[in-house]
Amino acid sequence: MAGTIANAVLALVAGVGIFLIACNMMSSNLESVSSKKLRALFAKTSNSKLVGVGIGAAATAAIQSSGATSVMVIGFVNAGIMSLTQAASIIFGANIGTTITGQITALGMFESAVSTGTIFATFAGIGAFVNAFAKKDTVKKVGGIMAGFGMLFVGLSMMSGSMESFAELDTVKNFLAKITNPILLVIIGAVITAIIQSSSVMTSVAITMVFTGLISLDQGIYLTMGSNIGSCVVAIIAGITSGTNAKRTALIHLTFNVFGVVVFMLVGMAIRLGSKGAVTFGTLFEDMFPGVPQTQLAMFHTIFNVATVIIVLPITKFFVKLVTKVIPDKKKVEDEKHRFKYLDEHFLQTPPIAVAQVRNEVLYMAEKAMANLNISLDTICSLDLSRAEQFKENEEYINFLNKGITKFNVKLAKLDLSNEDSKYTSTVFKTVTDFERVGDYAENIMEYAEKLQASESAFSPDAQEEIKKLQGVVGELYQKIMQIYSTQDTTAFREAYVLEETIDRLTEHMSNMHIERLAQGTCTADVGALYLALTSNVERIADHFTNVADGLLPLVKSSVRHSIKEVKHEIKDEFKSAEESAKVFEEHLDTNNETDLNA
Repeated sequence: MAGTIANAVLALVAGVGIFLIACNMMSSNLESVSSKKLRALFAKTSNSKLVGVGIGAAATAAIQSSGATSVMVIGFVNAGIMSLTQAASIIFGANIGTTITGQITALGMFESAVSTGTIFATFAGIGAFVNAFAKKDTVKKVGGIMAGFGMLFVGLSMMSGSMESFAELDTVKNFLAKITNPILLVIIGAVITAIIQSSSVMTSVAITMVFTGLISLDQGIYLTMGSNIGSCVVAIIAGITSGTNAKRTALIHLTFNVFGVVVFMLVGMAIRLGSKGAVTFGTLFEDMFPGVPQTQLAMFHTIFNVATVIIVLPITKFFVKLVTKVIPDKKKVEDEKHRFKYLDEHFLQTPPIAVAQVRNEVLYMAEKAMANLNISLDTICSLDLSRAEQFKENEEYINFLNKGITKFNVKLAKLDLSNEDSKYTSTVFKTVTDFERVGDYAENIMEYAEKLQASESAFSPDAQEEIKKLQGVVGELYQKIMQIYSTQDTTAFREAYVLEETIDRLTEHMSNMHIERLAQGTCTADVGALYLALTSNVERIADHFTNVADGLLPLVKSSVRHSIKEVKHEIKDEFKSAEESAKVFEEHLDTNNETDLNA
């Protein structure tokens, strides 16, 4: 008997291990393949609780991990871009999405001439071959999904075999038969789930035990309810190391699941008392799905989670108020100066979402850099230094983002990314440096303004007018670069290159006009030196903006990339002619004409 128990235990451990690896394999590959859809899904987050439930359910069903969804949500809340109410509804939906694993497990246990489980298990071999011989990254990921799906049933088969061995031992059956207390079963399910950090595995083990007759359906039901509570451990761990709202989100997750279990246990108790023990959840589901114990437990799991969401959804605000009182705001207000707006370490748990958030943070950094450039150019014309403190804060924040995004991106680049995401992360390092340099040149211009004010000097009205016109063209270039960066609009490259060349000619023209003013005596040498330095700085800023666009070229198709490079050379050749330069000056220096760079 000792040998039988040892073999059964080893087989169970091996089966659980294979099942866990399969879940992780499916999850990581599904995330990579569905990265765009996953990003689009979370981008649709709104104040509608039903939409939130749908997003949570769909995301969890797609990536096969309610824990990953919960951690993502905590990341959004911690970054301040999702409210507690939105987070709560998504977490509710995640509980529904996670039931799909139990349904898959039950489906694999149907017996026929060739069992469903055996048929599904063959996907492990098919997926392995696809992954080994495929050349395209997407096809390899699909192979990984297939292999993971098949391995689920390989692990399930091993678990089922071990359970059958246990079921043949009267000692084991008698021991398990004694554990009938619902509260104790819920605690056991919660503890085991917390240890293995996967409610899917716990539910599948319970389904296997019920299917082999090792435990009763009622025992499996309470173990499964306990697994819902134990699944909160991932969110709790993530919340502990985060901000106040993130902790509240983790508490909402725990409170919601505990509430559902308590309600169903009270209902179960009422049913038993009302029928004097003749009716239980087990007998009800046996009547609804006769002869298929695996389906009975899987359907209870689904109905339990859906019913809990239906009960709780109308009182979501109550849960939010409750956790807000339990975890109040800190008396000391946190310093928001050096915090990310979109990034959070928890997003690294889901790389596709992390990539999208990096893009958002980079765009925010660009916004700050452009804001400082506008402040510096406005200041040097007006010599009003009232915004100097705001400028300084922006500059410090830009420097923080440069270092912070780079560090985050290093961690992200080490993860398993899709080919497209991997290419993008490699461009980020250079892009943030370009935007940081824009901030540095804006700082130079601000220093020139301070020198002018200190020496009680100023640029002539003509020089100020030229700066304003140059500022307008740089603003147009910035908008085109942001269009390219945020939407990958390849048609905007030509317009961006035209604007960059225009700025080169404008700064050259400004230098010539400055020399004329020197000769006429309307400008001093010291003031003129600062003016020339300003035009040089703005020209370099334009170069850094176009560098950002050029950095994205590896992300576009080779044929499109080649045509874009040809366009860039054509524009440079066009601007070499005096006629083209004259056209540019006419468009940008004539105040009576509107700028038209799209022609």
